[in-house]
Amino acid sequence: MSTRSRQDTARPSIADHLAREIFSGRYQPGDFVPKEVDLAERFAINRSAVRSDLRQLVDVGIIERISGHGSKVREYDAWNILDPLVTDWMTRYAAPNPEIQREILAFRLDVEPYVGMTAARRANARDLVAIEEAFEGMEREMHRSGQDAKRLHSDYDIAFHVAIFRATHNIVWAQLSHILRPSIHMLIEMSNESATDPEASLERHRDLMEAIRARRPAAAFRAAQAVLAGTADALGIAPGDAILGSQLDLPPTPA
Repeated sequence: MSTRSRQDTARPSIADHLAREIFSGRYQPGDFVPKEVDLAERFAINRSAVRSDLRQLVDVGIIERISGHGSKVREYDAWNILDPLVTDWMTRYAAPNPEIQREILAFRLDVEPYVGMTAARRANARDLVAIEEAFEGMEREMHRSGQDAKRLHSDYDIAFHVAIFRATHNIVWAQLSHILRPSIHMLIEMSNESATDPEASLERHRDLMEAIRARRPAAAFRAAQAVLAGTADALGIAPGDAILGSQLDLPPTPA
């Protein structure tokens, strides 16, 4: 490897540094991040390298360059949240930021009840096996102790939700679950760490699995809402009022 290549590899990433500051909430939408000259001096790199890194944040909609003023953080709805670079930053840096947690949770509350309802209509035998295996992994790891068990429990929890997305047999939902996996992982890992009643959480997941297996779309819709309400409670986040389907006239769930 050439000396220049080693230097490029070793130099600090201004994009990564600013992503950490923005996603953690130090810089809020509307705030200006440090100027190019200040970043170049602080990290001992030239301004063209700083400009190149800032371009990464511009390209994914996180900041905008304002001539004569600098770079300003854009509103959350302008961020390209499905870009792999953004989801990676979100997973690594957004945990301390309640606003981003709330945005992700609001999206899941809007979407996943419909995904559960669709899975209850379309899941095949292979889908049901994948959902059940993920649930059994959650159950098994929940009753073990140690940090590794917590990690595996969260991994199975994510697999459970991804399997439900795939069980819709809709290519958009299936691809979306893959793209959203890092952000879903962040919420699941945090809620599993802070849950006060993990057994109740497991039972909510069981109810969702059973509703899908029994081909009961309305019950699956409500069970998915209950799972996410538990996540909101564990994170201490109010889910909000504008939830799709909150006024949906679903048939009653049979006793």
